[in-house]
Amino acid sequence: MDLIEQTIAAIGPLDEAAMAQARDLQSRLTKPPGSLGVLEELSVRLAGLAGRCPPPLPEPAAVAIFAADHGVHAQGVSPWPQEVTAQMVANFLAGGAVVNAFAAQVGAQVTVVDVGVAAPLEDAPGLLVRKVAPGTADMTRAPAMTADQARRALRVGIEVAGELVAAGHRCLLTGDMGIANTTASAALIAAFTGLPPERVTGRGTGIDDATHRHKIDVVRTALTRHGLLAQAARKPGDGRTSPAAAGPPQGAAASAGSPASTPDGAPVSDPLRVLAAVGGLEHAALAGFILGGAAARVPVVLDGVIAGAAALVAAALCPQAMAACVAGHRSAEPGHTATVEHLGLRPLVDLHLRLGEGTGALLALPLVQGAVRVLHEVATFDSAGVSDKSGSPPGRVSRSAID
Repeated sequence: MDLIEQTIAAIGPLDEAAMAQARDLQSRLTKPPGSLGVLEELSVRLAGLAGRCPPPLPEPAAVAIFAADHGVHAQGVSPWPQEVTAQMVANFLAGGAVVNAFAAQVGAQVTVVDVGVAAPLEDAPGLLVRKVAPGTADMTRAPAMTADQARRALRVGIEVAGELVAAGHRCLLTGDMGIANTTASAALIAAFTGLPPERVTGRGTGIDDATHRHKIDVVRTALTRHGLLAQAARKPGDGRTSPAAAGPPQGAAASAGSPASTPDGAPVSDPLRVLAAVGGLEHAALAGFILGGAAARVPVVLDGVIAGAAALVAAALCPQAMAACVAGHRSAEPGHTATVEHLGLRPLVDLHLRLGEGTGALLALPLVQGAVRVLHEVATFDSAGVSDKSGSPPGRVSRSAID
């Protein structure tokens, strides 16, 4: 069996017994029930992921920055030259980027993975050279990757996740670097959610209005070429009829790992074809990284829109993988909001970030760790000798007494 299939087969459901134990423990801690809000829900889910209560503390943590270049850069979607990808990799390795500062703040290891940088990179401490190809093809003219390249990049991500877990890391964070990668992300998000390009295509590094309009047109062109433009996403007046609702339900009704849709509304039967058509090598590797973390039953904290697009791929391949995922933050990119809603994930931080690199995931890491630490270290009413809100003396507190 291939590594991808093996990894998917290893991903199982959350442990309901462990989750029930975590809920019971939360109800007996010295605080009002539900007072930690989303963090309580997160602690319960992580107990289910680990299969025990309390779950292991999600530390030490490691952020893996998958770097790759994009052929669609030739379409003028970014004012930054493609050389910046390799230059930023060098900056990461020198410790001079924002991701390095944030990682130092929270005590996370930084690993950079060259999965598709156009320029050749020399071996260096902290760098894993796993190059599948020197960037993708221009997705407006041909598939961005071959099927073999997409699968190889997926395997790179799975392998890196496995290596980091084997080295003792108990929480994985996604990072990325690649000039023009928000264009490929928008194409993936539109393809997997059925939303129109103008709803999911943002300004990336801060492009002007004219470039933004052009970027939307480039995404639309790529989707059309590969037969991935949903009916609702077609321009008005093109002679086609759009359905009343495009894509899966949004908001609270969306379920994690909702299936992607083809233009006729049917579930995507081959998410790897979509990935190869309009994705990036770092998207493929990140999708594998997510699958690898889920198979190892460790939390995977997602960064922004690039990680979100990769998570759509992972969810299409294995919906249960989303149980391991935590949306670290909500990116300022509009496609990211569409993505987390589609996947049923709730971002922990919303600071209008749009940097990438893993920065938003790193800022959320203390929240993830704190949610679990509560289960380890906070006393129960009984053990602390604290009366519950009904006035019951310590040692006689029941769950019903504090509901």
